Amino acid sequence: MERSPIRTYLDFEKPIAELESKVAELRALEDDERAVSIVDEIKKLEQKARAALVDTYSKLTPWQKTQVARHPERPHCLDFVKSLIEDFTPLAGDRYFAEDEAIVGGVGRFRGRSVVLIGHEKGSDTESRIRHNFGMARPEGYRKAVRLMEMAERFNMPVITLVDTAGAYPGVGAEERGQAEAIARSTDCCLAIGVPLISVVIGEGGSGGAIAIATANRILMLEHAIYTVASPEAAASILWRDSAKAIDAATNMKITAQDLDQLGVIDAIITEPIGGAHRDRAAIMKATGDAIERSLSEFEGKSPAEIRRQRHARFMEIGQSL
Repeated sequence: MERSPIRTYLDFEKPIAELESKVAELRALEDDERAVSIVDEIKKLEQKARAALVDTYSKLTPWQKTQVARHPERPHCLDFVKSLIEDFTPLAGDRYFAEDEAIVGGVGRFRGRSVVLIGHEKGSDTESRIRHNFGMARPEGYRKAVRLMEMAERFNMPVITLVDTAGAYPGVGAEERGQAEAIARSTDCCLAIGVPLISVVIGEGGSGGAIAIATANRILMLEHAIYTVASPEAAASILWRDSAKAIDAATNMKITAQDLDQLGVIDAIITEPIGGAHRDRAAIMKATGDAIERSLSEFEGKSPAEIRRQRHARFMEIGQSL
């Protein structure tokens, strides 16, 4: 019998881990022809594990959601590209300095229409994480994003962005090459293009590094993603000079999809499978694709001026009703 891959459990998932481990042990015994029938016991444990999973994920704290958003098995940008974009052709370089693999960009077809896709890629193992710099882009990454957005406008292609970064890379070299200026120009380009721009926060949306490609007509957010001006650890260091207070920072900063939906910062929440996006990748890919398609359909037949006007108004209205 084929074994399930070893699952990574978060600290608050320990009771679930114990139950699912027992289920796995019983299934191994079930494979033994000499073992007595234990089907009923397996079913009971599976139901108990499922109930524990549902109960746990129905009341996640902001810090626990932060942990889920950073889960090592959570699908990243390239996973969504592989599932949602046909004939994807990656485009590299900013035409000024270098290629930045923290930001993936290119052209492809999304459910029958040509699109430009741009997203942060964190990597899925040690080698790829280092290559993609853990999704933390340098100035050349944002200049590449600008180049691709301008190309999208030139050829009248909608832009889809997938946000998943702890923030822009704060290294000395990045600052020397104009990190703040590159982020500002990318944000300005988001506001200026006359084609629909749909952004999805799939994991972490950190600071200006996120908003540089997420100043969109529609901002969607996975149920257990986070979107914040600074990581909880950084905010705790700034506010209390103690990064150990990250849990308090996460609670007070209103970084969850549910909080941001109430505040009008995002437009829709994409429901994740019970236990997080990593537990059922096929389901989250379909849900995300459906949400993107619905958002794009809202701008069919609209002129570039109308699309820009809606985007500007969307951001100017944030906080007006509070």
